[in-house]
Amino acid sequence: MKQPRTLGELKAGGWPLERLRRDVRSEVRENLISKLRAGETLFPGVHGYGETVVPALVRALLARQHFILLGLRGQAKTRILRSLTRLLDAELPALATPLRDNPLAPVSPEGRRLLAEAGDDAPLVWLAPEDRYIEKLATPDVTVADLIGEIDPIKAARRGEGLADLEAVHYGLIPRANRGIFAVNELPDLPARVQVALFNVLEEGDVQVRGFPLRLPLDVWLVFSANPEDYTARGRIVTPLRDRIDAEIRTHYPRTLEDGLRITRNEARLPPGVRIPDFVARAVERVAFLARRDARVDQSSGVSQRLPIALLEQVAAGAEARSLAAGGEPLARPPDLYGGIAAITGRLELEYEGELTGAEALAREFIARAFAAEWGERPGLDELAAWFKGGRVLELPDDVRTAWERVRRVAPLLELAGSHAQQTVAEGVARAEFALEALVGRGELIRDEQGYAPAPPVAGETREPLPP
Repeated sequence: MKQPRTLGELKAGGWPLERLRRDVRSEVRENLISKLRAGETLFPGVHGYGETVVPALVRALLARQHFILLGLRGQAKTRILRSLTRLLDAELPALATPLRDNPLAPVSPEGRRLLAEAGDDAPLVWLAPEDRYIEKLATPDVTVADLIGEIDPIKAARRGEGLADLEAVHYGLIPRANRGIFAVNELPDLPARVQVALFNVLEEGDVQVRGFPLRLPLDVWLVFSANPEDYTARGRIVTPLRDRIDAEIRTHYPRTLEDGLRITRNEARLPPGVRIPDFVARAVERVAFLARRDARVDQSSGVSQRLPIALLEQVAAGAEARSLAAGGEPLARPPDLYGGIAAITGRLELEYEGELTGAEALAREFIARAFAAEWGERPGLDELAAWFKGGRVLELPDDVRTAWERVRRVAPLLELAGSHAQQTVAEGVARAEFALEALVGRGELIRDEQGYAPAPPVAGETREPLPP
């Protein structure tokens, strides 16, 4: 159907005017009910929340509540907030005013004047869902004027109506979100005076500007995000503001490796053609799981899901670089994780003991332990460890042909690497390195400049490098 261009065309054209009589939260509720009945996915790309966060969100939305998402960094809080636009109508008519006024019930003086002067000839604009979402990252320099607005003295002087004239107001972000969603990320970072300015919006649904008796009955749905540590009486949140937010919904990191893998594979930007064996991808994910449980990492800061995403991208890039330099198949291998340590160290907030260990040493430890955990109870490692006990050293170079020839000379390693039918040479080398890294993670081997060697070396023994 052709979109009406004026209020008169809207009234005469059969567009369902009852939609204009709903507030934004009632609109979201109706659309949510339709999606639930149809069995649609409410938050695409958000995994691991099906039995925890999503049910809590559904209850808050059905209850038409303002809510806050509490969680550590990298827990998809912003993605969820931005996904709320999927619950808005596909199109919505509005007057061409700064507040996108409802054509049937404008709240701004500009909208009321436009209707008085033009009547049914008042022009309309059509809002898409993304036009009705405004997001602000809270920072200490945000002012009340930024969010609410302020009197523009120049505009007031031109109009000659004094400072109490609503048409002399320069509107802030919240009024401009009228008939839509306004999201604040990291709410406690707002200065206390700005948090106080949100009271009326949450409680009365209106705003007041600069202490003048100017009131705007806005239709705005407020949603927030915050770190749980900041959102406490001891944190930076103003307690009366907490009381006015209807629902606190806790997010969390993936609780199973499979959920984490699904998120990482969905978000990682991988070059085309690069293959990543399952045991490599799972080891990448395990690095994050290990870091989230380690006492040397500050758990109050969290270990973002961006860590395994960035690490998987680095692993894929390492495989691609090796293929470009030496030819052959771009297949990721276990040592590629060590090449991606830069994706780990910057995301670890360390406790004192972690600082003593060092971020890079800790990252290497997590990688080795991840391969050991992924190997699990598979047999064969004892025989391989025994081969090294004579002080032997094994180095597997980037060139897969040379590496495979060396693997073939170590019978227990060949047994572990070559038992899969129809695998390529590169896959065989990757499986061999998987077994070797598992022994490193168990503390039975070390990786050094010479390759894989017994750890710790027996006093008085010399190492025998495998002949090239």
